[in-house]
Order: sequence, then structure tokens, then C-alpha cells
Amino acid sequence: MPGRSCSTPWLLSSPPVTDLREQRANPLRTPDDKRLPQIAGPSGMVIFGVTGDLARKKLLPAVYDLANRGLLPGGFTLVGFGRRDWSKSDFQAYVRKAVDEGSRTPFHENVWERLAEGLEFVRGNFNDDAAFDTLADTLRRADRERGTDGNWAYYLSVPPEHFSSVVHQLDRSGMASPGDASQWRRVIIEKPFGHDLESARELNEVVGAVFDERSVFRIDHYLGKETVQNILALRFSNQMFEPVWNSHYIDHVQITMAEDIGLGGRASYYDGIGAARDVIQNHLIQLLALVAMEEPTSFSPAQLRAEKLKVLRATSAVGPFGKTTARGQYTAGWQGSREVVGLREEEGFDPESTTETFAACTLQIESRRWAGVPFYLRTGKRLGRRVTEIALVFKEPPYQPFSKGQTDLLTNNAVVIRVQPDEGVLMRFGSKVPGAGMELRDVNMDFHYSEAFTEQSPEAYERLILDALLDESSLFPTNSEVERSWQILDPVLNYWAGQGKPEDYPAGTWGPPSADRMLSKDGRAWRRP
Repeated sequence: MPGRSCSTPWLLSSPPVTDLREQRANPLRTPDDKRLPQIAGPSGMVIFGVTGDLARKKLLPAVYDLANRGLLPGGFTLVGFGRRDWSKSDFQAYVRKAVDEGSRTPFHENVWERLAEGLEFVRGNFNDDAAFDTLADTLRRADRERGTDGNWAYYLSVPPEHFSSVVHQLDRSGMASPGDASQWRRVIIEKPFGHDLESARELNEVVGAVFDERSVFRIDHYLGKETVQNILALRFSNQMFEPVWNSHYIDHVQITMAEDIGLGGRASYYDGIGAARDVIQNHLIQLLALVAMEEPTSFSPAQLRAEKLKVLRATSAVGPFGKTTARGQYTAGWQGSREVVGLREEEGFDPESTTETFAACTLQIESRRWAGVPFYLRTGKRLGRRVTEIALVFKEPPYQPFSKGQTDLLTNNAVVIRVQPDEGVLMRFGSKVPGAGMELRDVNMDFHYSEAFTEQSPEAYERLILDALLDESSLFPTNSEVERSWQILDPVLNYWAGQGKPEDYPAGTWGPPSADRMLSKDGRAWRRP
């Protein structure tokens, strides 16, 4: 391996699987080199729901990209579980197609060949004892032949109603429990984590009856994004921000996740869930926690979780909900230059449904730092453009020496953290317009990840899958966080349940009129991303 190019994927030169204890050695990485990501130890992963869209579009390409970046062990084994009558070669062909269509790193045949050796498929359904017994035999064989050492992550890429069946079968077949103290078993769960507090607690009880909480990794892919993690770096590594990150200087905070797409064939899944359950309960409330939390004593998973949970426990929805919340359903309109149909014309959607595609609410944090600062959260489909951002809007100066005519074009200062698609940070402040007179207007200082760094940010699922294999749980919400998020949102959902149909808004706009009213009543307005 000496003399190997730094650009060569690690798996191209990884040792034979018979030399299992040496497979983590890498001359390009040393224990003291903190800049490079850690390589996962001997392990494998089982994906339940491997034939679904999430696995095909995200999980399988992410596994290949991790292998291509040299972050998986040479004997890594990936087992798919599903109802298809597939042979090993059939599954290899399916994974190869997913990799070709979705991977972000260049394709290397040698990397693929090594990864393909460890691909296995087990046919069955979730109440099939024999299929799970076959799966257990497959894992034991991989432990012997591929050196996975009894370390397995189970990815539940299935609807929540199947969680109980899968974890029960893992328990019954002995796959949930490691053979000895040196081995581990972990379960990775996709959202939604219930549809309200009661159902979330039931799910947590089902999973917790089989897996210890330290072995449960709840995926919120937004937390795997580089720009979300950069919130912590922005706040706590820079002296200029933290002193003004409080109610003395900040007027309000807006957290927006806008999509320009409709239901896109997901009508049957989406109906009954809606925008608030789909996005606000998990993604946006987690973003609020990262923006508002106090500085942890360290960035260990335990400390990060403790501070997030502390701020969530101080968070509540602001009433009266008829004035502080908004919800809507998109109607036909124009998305750019393209005319699109309304929600009620989407295939498979009940025209009488009261499920919202736009949701907005006002939250407050009862703490010394944030008292009196409203947090406005909104999300929706068929909005003006696809964007996710956090905008901290500052108060006006207590004294303004310039005359009104000189500041007519000036608005409040703001720090805007763009999560997607144009990842970066924007600062808006006032500046003099060149010329003889004294006229002020807004200008922007704009940091773009793509311009500042040559390295490509890893896809969120790459980061989260690797973290689960490494037992790095910082970016995974705990059951306490999940339940607290439902406690925050449930009063709003219960109020909406008695209000009939949501308000209409044309596709391509920024939501229903009630969304604008909930801010304008306090003299504020939504930022146009």
C-alpha cells in the first residue's frame, strides 16, 4: 500500500478479507489526524424496505459513496430484505443501477466489485419466521466469512406500522442481541416517529422493549446536512455572533422549509399526515433547538442532547391559534413557466381531505436568552421556490441619527443561514449609497460553501449512516426529544382538527393570506427567500 495516491479510494487497496484485523489500517490516516473522518470498524447493515424509493435513491448510493471515500471496512456486508424473488446477482444488479443513478462520487470498478462481494438478499415478509431465521443464518455466515464480527445495524426503511413486527422478529430470532460484550446491534429508524405524542410513546415502547435507547438511531436527514452542523460552528467558534444571539438584539426568528413540488405520487402517504407532522415536528423544531440552545460544555453526544432537550422543554406554541398559526392547501397555478394542477386534482388525493400542504406556527422559548422573541416556523409545498433557511432578524437601533428620508430603503439587519439548496450564510446590514447625499440601503455579505471550499460536502445520509456505524449519536434525536416535539405541536394540531378545510393558496405563491396576517398583526413580514 505504500506510495498509494491520496485520490485512490481506500477500498481499492484494502487487504484481503482473510486479514480481517488489519482491514482498518490505512497509511494515509493516523490517530492524531483529526481532520479526516473516522473509518467504520468491522460491521454490516441490513436494510428492511430495500426496494423502496428511499433505499434506491438515497441509502444504496450513500453506502457506495462511503465505500468510495474509504470509510467502510473491507469486509462490509449489506443485506437487503424484501418480498422480491431475487438471487444474489439480481440484488447486485439492482444496487448497481441505484448506484449509477444516485451516487455522488466517481464510479470505480474495483470499489464496486469489493462492495458487490458483500451484497446479500433475503426474501420474506415481516411476519415470516422462516425468512428471519434465514436472515439470522446469513448474518452468522457473514460474521465467519466476511469478518463483520457480530456488529450489525438494522435500517428500518419501512412505515411505522411495521416497526413492531420487525423488532419482534429481530428479538425472536436472536438478531437483536449481540453475542458478547465486544459486539453491537443497532437499529436505525426513519421518520415519522408517530403522528402525535401518544403514538410516538407507543413506538418508543415497542422499540425500547427490544433495543436499549443507546442502540436506537432516529434518522432526521436534515441534521446530517453540513449547513445544519455549521450552526454550531457559527455560534460557538465566533466571538462576533454569540454576544448578540439573544432577546436584547434579536427581534424574531423565521425558520422556513419551502418546496416547489406537489405531492408527486405520494398522495396516499401524505393524506392524514400533512405539512406540520411531516416537517415542523421533526426538521424545523430540531433547527430551532440548534439555533436557540445554550453552549454545551463539550460537543459529546450526551452534552449536545442535554442542551437541545433543555431548550425544547422551554418551548411552547403561542396562542390564540386562530391568529398565530396558518394552514393551507395549494390550488392550480404557475410554478415558474409551468402550469400545475391543484391538490384536489392530484391523483389519489381525497378532494374532501382537510390535510394541509402549508403550515405555519408561532413558538416561544421561556428563557432569559429568548424571552419575548417569537419563532415563526413555516413549511409548504408548491411554494415560490425550493429553499430551507433560518433568518435571525435584528431589532431596529434604539436611536437613529439619520433622517427618515435617508433610511427609507433600510430594513432590519439579519443573519440568514441557508440550509439548502445554495448552502451558506448571509448577513444583511445598512450601507451608504455612493454619491454626494446621505442615503442608506441594505447590502449583503454572502458566504457560499461551494465558493469557499473545494471539498464536496457529503450527502446527509452518508454522514448519518457512518455515524450510526461509529456509534456517534450527536445528530440523532432521542426519544425524549421526539416526545417533547410532539408536546409542542399537538395543541396546534388539535386546534386545527376542529377548524374544517384549510385556506387555499395558488401554486407558486408563498402560502395563504392567513400566513401573512399572523406576522403583520405584530408589524412584521415574512422574509422572501
